[in-house]
Amino acid sequence: MAERGDGMFPVSRRQLLRGGASVVAATALTATSASAAAGPGHRPGAPPDLVGIGREVPAAVRAARVISVTDLGAVGDGRTDDSAAFMTAYAVAAARITRGVGRVVIEIPAGEYLITRPHALMDGAPPLGPASGLRFSGAGKRMTTLVFRPVQGPGSYLCRNDDIWSNVSFERMQFRSATPGASFFNSHSTGQAQDYRFTECEWMGEWEYGIALDGTNTNSEMRWEACRVGGAYRKAFLYSGVTGRGQTDPNVQDQFLNYWFTDMKVEYEWGNFLEFPYGGSITCRGGSYIITGTRPRPTAEYGTASTFFRFPVAGHHDSVQRFHAQDIRFEVRNPDVRIIDSAWRGGTVHFSDCDDTGLAFKAFSPEVRAHRYTVGPRGPLVRYESCQLVGRHEYRSTGEQGTVPTVARYDMCVLRSHPENEFVIAEGAMERSDFVDFVDCLDGAGDDGRLAPAAPQEPGPGAGPQTPDNPQAPAAPQAANGSTAAAAEPPAAPR
Repeated sequence: MAERGDGMFPVSRRQLLRGGASVVAATALTATSASAAAGPGHRPGAPPDLVGIGREVPAAVRAARVISVTDLGAVGDGRTDDSAAFMTAYAVAAARITRGVGRVVIEIPAGEYLITRPHALMDGAPPLGPASGLRFSGAGKRMTTLVFRPVQGPGSYLCRNDDIWSNVSFERMQFRSATPGASFFNSHSTGQAQDYRFTECEWMGEWEYGIALDGTNTNSEMRWEACRVGGAYRKAFLYSGVTGRGQTDPNVQDQFLNYWFTDMKVEYEWGNFLEFPYGGSITCRGGSYIITGTRPRPTAEYGTASTFFRFPVAGHHDSVQRFHAQDIRFEVRNPDVRIIDSAWRGGTVHFSDCDDTGLAFKAFSPEVRAHRYTVGPRGPLVRYESCQLVGRHEYRSTGEQGTVPTVARYDMCVLRSHPENEFVIAEGAMERSDFVDFVDCLDGAGDDGRLAPAAPQEPGPGAGPQTPDNPQAPAAPQAANGSTAAAAEPPAAPR
């Protein structure tokens, strides 16, 4: 077999089937995870020894650095249940952990793979010990598709990581929920689960959660690059603090931080994109963000609204109350779309060179409130810089005593629908001038949809003395001798 360019030798189907045609059929795991297959006497914290599949997986597979799910029996025709092949691939990867470091890349060639068993793609759970390095590699977004169709949706996850794996990557594949309300990834951490990377991936279908985070420490350092978030979300694509597991005071959790989204296409039907009850340090740069529809029915928690960035809990450590959006085009397609809804009472929110005016011509647009904040004496500090903004922005008071300082600033922005004095809606015991500054902004719009010119600042024709450059000015009165008369003076006061 020819060597790969990276020096790794993938296992061929011929090698796998050397023991006979029945080998593939025998590769199905007899347990639901590699850790469950560890067998009696397995040392806690050590990788599993593939008890239950040891003889069914040839030595060539167990020694390979790159394994393909098709060489383990996956068909990829969209109809055959390929759960067993994926579970076996993960079990082999877990068994190859050496001194806490993973040594296997799982390849998923082009095809549509049906998976019905929860945790079949990744099942990081005790007694498997801490491990770093697990990589899933597809052929291309939509070329490799994983269809998750569990028996029931809510509570079923395609992947789980219960404080085991760090440094996990998914590349060039699509994930689609075929059971409404299923979820993609559950990640619980007390210090181990962190460093995830998603590159050129796509999510479709109706999910409850995309990635659900839980625990007390880390679950941090996660990056999405050139991905597409489609489908719909009953909760959110990325949600921090699903159950509050292990938390004694969830409002001051300080370990959900450092999430980066770069060059994204966020175009989904309804639900929330990011929801962070546990705060967060979040950066979104570049791309297009669109919510294409509306929730099929109102809910007690969300009503009819779908929100890109929802931060519903007020108090966190300042280090995890930081949000930055840059170079993003948003579309506000209906009054139920919200770009941000923040209850933070501290930290910072910054939008730079963003535009949400693409549908400003719609009849509902002037009165939308797509940006909503609760502010108090400690902020958060809100800044919009070189942005084009539609509708009005809403600020609510925390109800705390004391004057709210200047916490919001609009710097060189285009206020598409309203002038400065009508742009902010203040609710509660505060006045707009108390907490918002506008610096060099353009505001208002003409009837034709173009920006109205600012009020003239210089004298118009007819003002000032008559000169060759100002012939319309009225001539100064002349005295009887023809000289120009001085301006009339009031009569002198009697002495």
